[in-house]
Amino acid sequence: MISTTAEHATYEVADIFRCHGEEYRSRHGMTKKQHEVMYAIEHCRTSHYGYHVNQCDVCGHSDDDYNSCRDRHCPKCQGINRRKWVEARLEDILPVSYYHAVFTLPHFLNALISYNRRLIYDLLFSSAADTLLTFGRDPKWLGGEIGFYGILHSWGQTLWQHLHVHFIVPGGALTDDDRWSTPKYAGKFLFPVHALSKVFRGKFIEGLKSAYADRRIIFPDDMAHFQHEYHFERWIDKLVARNWVVYCKSPLADAAQVVRYIGRYTHRVAISNQRIIEVKNNQVLFHYRDYKAGGMAWKKMNLTAQEFIRRFLFHVLPKGFHKIRHYGFLANGRCKTMASHIKGLLNSDATGDNFQERQIKGVKCPRCEKGRMIPVIIRDGWGRLIATGSALLSRGFAFDTS
Repeated sequence: MISTTAEHATYEVADIFRCHGEEYRSRHGMTKKQHEVMYAIEHCRTSHYGYHVNQCDVCGHSDDDYNSCRDRHCPKCQGINRRKWVEARLEDILPVSYYHAVFTLPHFLNALISYNRRLIYDLLFSSAADTLLTFGRDPKWLGGEIGFYGILHSWGQTLWQHLHVHFIVPGGALTDDDRWSTPKYAGKFLFPVHALSKVFRGKFIEGLKSAYADRRIIFPDDMAHFQHEYHFERWIDKLVARNWVVYCKSPLADAAQVVRYIGRYTHRVAISNQRIIEVKNNQVLFHYRDYKAGGMAWKKMNLTAQEFIRRFLFHVLPKGFHKIRHYGFLANGRCKTMASHIKGLLNSDATGDNFQERQIKGVKCPRCEKGRMIPVIIRDGWGRLIATGSALLSRGFAFDTS
């Protein structure tokens, strides 16, 4: 008999989908992708996806467990993806301070975002990234090419629309004459946030106007009059007057802290199962952190199951959308070479090899507590053999038990 060995929350998003999903499907329009995500989460770690056999690489103890759905929106499937991504970044960690910047779009845009997600998400990424690259190139600040990772989140703590991008930025730039330029003002901040905000706003508005001129914007019925240029320009004036928030945290000093910090943001989903307190009487009660109160206070929110599902599904990404992007000297295809070169300039060969995030080859054996539980057999939902033994390891199979 299959046993679910991993500890899990008392209530899960999957439970809400199973109990209330059919009603939601019958009452609300859904995209094909939203249907796929709901189905995957409902059936994650059930017999539908088959099972796998894990075996300890020291004592030989074995156990069975259901397979994961591996959907990137599933709260149960992100642990292994996060650890794999972080592992791939370990070799790129530089021996410098790191900065965390957040670029947020005004909620005034939320109605438009609902009908133009891919366009607005891409525009947010490009506008914010171009802003950072522009400041990096400015001799007043660094005078060279910077590198960074961007991670898009579309939610706030209550699952409401709150579109923003987290950027993790090494403190420094590579100049045209191949020198490493360090931040001004003793590294207390990378760039001034007020100036970043103004440039970011300008780049985003410019991109939005360009999309409007090319007729690439879809307007909902209550915004149909914006198809007339006069009304669109008046709306843009109101958008410009909104608060364009750019936030930059104090620098992170050491590589170990950076690796742990990056992992907190890369593979988050709209809500974790651990935040769900109770599902009862068609209501969902969950914890949320109140950032208006300084971010230290945990509060509770109660939503109908239908509203909870609606909010969760809003954050399903467009098919094929890349929510993690790399820029500058950390761009894909350049990252390894450039990181190695910059370490040479800094006379450092530091890596993150000793961090626990590298331990992704299974969980600790519950019997001997010395070995690791490695997948040795995988079967699909029909019981058919998919892979065995070394073939699993060579193909990089790992199962999330977080």
